[in-house]
Amino acid sequence: MVRCEACNLPALNCLCPYRVRASCGIQVWLLTHPLEQYKPTNTGRLIRDVLPDTRVFTWYRTLPDTELLALLDDPRYAPFVVFPDDQPGYAERVVDVERVAERREAGRIPVLILLDGTWRQARKIFRRSDYLARLPVLPLVTERQTRYRLRKSASADHLSTAEVAAELLRQAGEEQAADYLDDYFEVFNESYAASRRYIKLTETSPAMQRLLAARQG
Repeated sequence: MVRCEACNLPALNCLCPYRVRASCGIQVWLLTHPLEQYKPTNTGRLIRDVLPDTRVFTWYRTLPDTELLALLDDPRYAPFVVFPDDQPGYAERVVDVERVAERREAGRIPVLILLDGTWRQARKIFRRSDYLARLPVLPLVTERQTRYRLRKSASADHLSTAEVAAELLRQAGEEQAADYLDDYFEVFNESYAASRRYIKLTETSPAMQRLLAARQG
């Protein structure tokens, strides 16, 4: 299958025409499991396409990224590690999304650290990264269920990385960035699923139309 060098999707339904950049007062840093990094179905890279300030770090258990460690100590940033609050051992670190706004009002740049991988991989990253142990934990509280169609999830409550980012951005007041990311994710879903069946999409979906209008406007 021939892939677009820019978006890595099958060239049959390239994602590039729908790529829209959003300004956002919240940054996203992806801590990506090495087995996830080069999967074409990875949704973390969609966040980087939409939010230009996104940083991506590869996680290695015995070799932490020195740039990430330096950024975690940078007083300009207020990092939160995004992880569920239903696991034992860190209840005192759990905060709600209102804390993000508080940090922003205090003049700091809120950062959502997303553990990019399967649930098993994300749990491993969380438990085996000492440098994350001092950070507040921000769980995603939502009734939203996943729309991700390219992998089978154990539960409809398990959202993809891009869906988690979009939902938290919306809850934190970054609605335009969330809308762009949601639509971009939906186009990714549609385009990749069609390409797997060797079908060329000939009609523009509502998400495609909104992104095209945003590019023109």
